[in-house]
Amino acid sequence: MTVSNFEKIEEEFLEANNHWEIEKLYVDLATAKGKALTPVEKKFLRGLLCGFSPAEIASKVYKSRSSSTVRVYLSNGLYKYIEDLVSNQAGYAVKVKNWSRVTYLLEKAGYKKHLLKVDLDSDRITTPRQNDSNFVTIKPDSHLDLGEATDVSSFCGRETELALVKQYIIQDSCRLLVICGMAGIGKTALSVKLVQEVQENFDYVIWRSLHFAPPLESILTQLIQFLSPQQLTNSIETSINYTISQLLDCLRYSRCLIILDHVDAILSNKYTDEPTNFNLPTNNSIIQNNYSYSLPHTGYHQGYEEYGDLIRRLGDSQHQSCLLIITRDKPREITDLEGKTLPVRCLKLTGLNQAESIKFFTNQDLPGASQENIIKITEWYAGNPLFIKLVANRIHEFFGDSIEEFLAQNTLVCGNIRIILDEQFNRLSSLEKQIMYCLAVNPSFISLQTIESNILPGLPQHLLLKGIELLQKRSLIERQASSYSLTPVLREYIIERFIEEHWKLSAEKAGSLLITHTFLAKQLKNYIKASR
Repeated sequence: MTVSNFEKIEEEFLEANNHWEIEKLYVDLATAKGKALTPVEKKFLRGLLCGFSPAEIASKVYKSRSSSTVRVYLSNGLYKYIEDLVSNQAGYAVKVKNWSRVTYLLEKAGYKKHLLKVDLDSDRITTPRQNDSNFVTIKPDSHLDLGEATDVSSFCGRETELALVKQYIIQDSCRLLVICGMAGIGKTALSVKLVQEVQENFDYVIWRSLHFAPPLESILTQLIQFLSPQQLTNSIETSINYTISQLLDCLRYSRCLIILDHVDAILSNKYTDEPTNFNLPTNNSIIQNNYSYSLPHTGYHQGYEEYGDLIRRLGDSQHQSCLLIITRDKPREITDLEGKTLPVRCLKLTGLNQAESIKFFTNQDLPGASQENIIKITEWYAGNPLFIKLVANRIHEFFGDSIEEFLAQNTLVCGNIRIILDEQFNRLSSLEKQIMYCLAVNPSFISLQTIESNILPGLPQHLLLKGIELLQKRSLIERQASSYSLTPVLREYIIERFIEEHWKLSAEKAGSLLITHTFLAKQLKNYIKASR
């Protein structure tokens, strides 16, 4: 080898020196090998440390798309030296498996000079700040794309839920995980916090929001462009199934965490009417005779059905990565795939517990609030972080920071809280709405038998069970053993909706009312308020 060629080899991938203890690594790998690394081995090592795949190294070094030479060189040499080096340090056998795992293993072995951090709010890269929980530690090779991930600076509690989802992803190697729950419950915040704590276990972490319902083709292109750009460059076929197969290849080759937020934006409830010809007493029942219930079948908005194929294939196929789905409503594919011991799991997120709720409300900076009033508010809103925050803002803006004045108005459903609940309630089928009405007029937990025999007499049991199941999936009802109820804020909202619907029917169809007297509808709301 001439001096000029040697110097050219030494000059390639020198940026690896900025982030890695490269000279120390040369020496330790030479020990594992039994003799010094060759200039080519050093060059390929630096390429891997810079985050280049074998194909990218071949393209840069040999100006060729064929990576066979580089892959053979790595498999027969560097990978073995790295395995011996890391295994000796760990005390057990460690395998490289693929090129992207090299940086992970060597970082764990202590050869990384330092770590950078990315601000979730502004995407700024900066140096670490001690005890700053609003930062996610990432690799300097920028294998993390948080997209529109939310700020979690006010994150509170959720230790139990965090531990559980970490177990699912890290210990149980789940390849598909769903976090579902009603609006405002903290699904996205929990997921961002999760990324902070597990991202070092992945080669790539990618966050994408479906809030504006992007087509699947756009999402797949972004994912593959980030994970393996050369696949898009070399691709001839353009079908969605082929592109999903390309993504699966990436997920097998590298360990990736992909988060899809706001998946409910592409979900649609398609209703089918099921007539129920049974006679109901008109004096106590809130249901009309011969009512035809519409039953929802959760699917996808037109043009988004192929998202179901993506979810099914990533849940069914073998790979070493994880797709995390965040949604209010659970996609139908999940029900068929999930199981307690299977690699597909679902976590239904509920409200913060009392201690967490109190701490969260206290952090909203409302001076002079008594413990009793704080507990009352957090119980009213069932530990929903967004609702608690909205109410705290309302107290600050309209009641001069006085919780007492807010409580005196005796109105739980206010401002944006009603808008959020309207959006969720309008997605319900007629059957689900009727069950919600029934639960609203009963302030305590009631059993299925009570609902079936006293409140909805004559309703076929399979319809009742289907409605209860759907409402549970949407996190709109609470359960204790085999009894069900509503949170205080939902109960008041449903009563208000019920009265509005009653008045509407009174005007449009006098004599055919859900409840005979307007007076009774008014009394229902007063009764619910008095019970708080």
